[in-house]
Amino acid sequence: MLQISALSATPNFTPTVRNAVAKKKGSKTGVIVGVIVGVAVLGLLAFAGIFIWRQKRRKLSLEQEELYSIVGRPNVLSYGELRSATENFSSNNLLGKGGYGSVYKGKLTDGRFVAVKQLSETSHQGKKEFATEIETISRVQHRNLVKLYGCCLEGNKPLLVYEYLENGSLDHALFGKGRSNLDWPTRFEICLGIARGLAYLHEESSIRVVHRDIKASNILLDANLNPKISDFGLAKLYDDQETHVSTKVAGTFGYLAPEYAMRGHVTEKVDVFAFGVVVLETLAGRPNYYSTQDQNKIYIFEWVWELHEDNHPLDMLDPRLEEFDSEEVLRAIKVALVCTQGSPHQRPSMSRVVAMLTGDVEAPSNVSKPSYITEWQIKGGGDTSFMSSSVSGQSSSTQKTDSVRLPFLGSIIDEGR
Repeated sequence: MLQISALSATPNFTPTVRNAVAKKKGSKTGVIVGVIVGVAVLGLLAFAGIFIWRQKRRKLSLEQEELYSIVGRPNVLSYGELRSATENFSSNNLLGKGGYGSVYKGKLTDGRFVAVKQLSETSHQGKKEFATEIETISRVQHRNLVKLYGCCLEGNKPLLVYEYLENGSLDHALFGKGRSNLDWPTRFEICLGIARGLAYLHEESSIRVVHRDIKASNILLDANLNPKISDFGLAKLYDDQETHVSTKVAGTFGYLAPEYAMRGHVTEKVDVFAFGVVVLETLAGRPNYYSTQDQNKIYIFEWVWELHEDNHPLDMLDPRLEEFDSEEVLRAIKVALVCTQGSPHQRPSMSRVVAMLTGDVEAPSNVSKPSYITEWQIKGGGDTSFMSSSVSGQSSSTQKTDSVRLPFLGSIIDEGR
C-alpha cells in the first residue's frame, strides 16, 4: 500500500522538460520574426533611398537637359575639378561676395586661372537667372564682355566658370580700400570700352540684349585695365519686334532709370542711363552716393549739375588726376549728362555714345536738367527713388530692389511721354 501511495500523481503537474522546449521554440520564433522585420525595414529604407537618389539624379538630368536645350552644350566641368582648382573654395581665394553667392579664384589643370562664381542656396539669383546668364554670355562674344569658360551643375550650388581678370572690379579700383591710381587716359578708355561693349549688346550681336545691371562692380578690368562687362543674371533677351518689356524691377539703386524704377519698363535705354552713372563715378573717383558733411556732394547727380550750371564742370574731376585732357573730360561729362536724362527718348543710343566719346559726333552742348533732380531739390534732396529704394538686405554695392518709392511720380510721367 505504501508503495502504491508513493506513486500517486500530483495535481496540476506540468512537465518541466516540455515547458523549456516550448520556451526555446518561442524565443527562436521571436528572433526569426525580428530578423525578418528588420530585414524588411532595411530593405524598405534602402529602396526609399535608391528611389530618392534616382529621383534627384533624374531631376538633375532634366535640369541639365533643359539647360542644354536653351544654350546648347556648354563646357561642363566637374565639381571635383573646381573644388581642387579653388583649394576647396578656400577663403584665401575669395575674390568677392554678393547677393548671388561668392566668387573664387581658381587654377584649372591646364594652367588657366579662372573666376568661379558659386550660386548660394539662398541666392537672389535663382536657377532661372543662372540659366539666363549662361544663355546670354554663351551667345555673345566681344572684347569688352567677360568670357564664360564653362559651368557645373552638380549639387545644390551651381557654378559658373569665367576668365580670371587680374585687376578686379571698377568700383574697387576707383573707390575701394585698395583703390588704384588710374590716370586720365586709362579712365577715358574704360568708359569707351564699356560703351563699345553695350553698343555690341544692343545693336551688333546676333541677339538683342539689355543687361539691366550695369554698375561699377559689374565692370571687370583685365591685366591691361581693359574693361569687361560681367554678371548677366538679370539680362533680358529681345527679338527685333519688341520695343520694350515690362517686368519686375531688379537692379541696383543709384543706377536705376526712372521709367524702369517706376513701371518696370525695360529698353536698352535702361543700360544707357546706368552707363551715364558709371561715367560720372569714373570721372569723380567716388560712388554715386556717399555720406559726407557737405550736403551738396551726397548725390553725384545734384553735385555735377550744380557745377555744370555754375560753369565749373571740371571741378567734379577726381583730385588725384593731376594731368588730363580737358576737352575729353568735358566731352565725357556732356555724354554722362545726356545719358542720365529722365526720359528714355532723350537718351542717345550706345553707338551714338561711342561716336560722341571718340569725337566723331558732336556731344550736345545744351542739356536740360532732368526734372527728377529739380524735384529732389524742391523736396530738400532727402528722398529719391535712387537713394531711398526699398531693397532686399544686401550690401550697397550689390543691392537689388523689388519695390521702389517714387516721390516725384508726376514729373517722371510727364517726362516719359
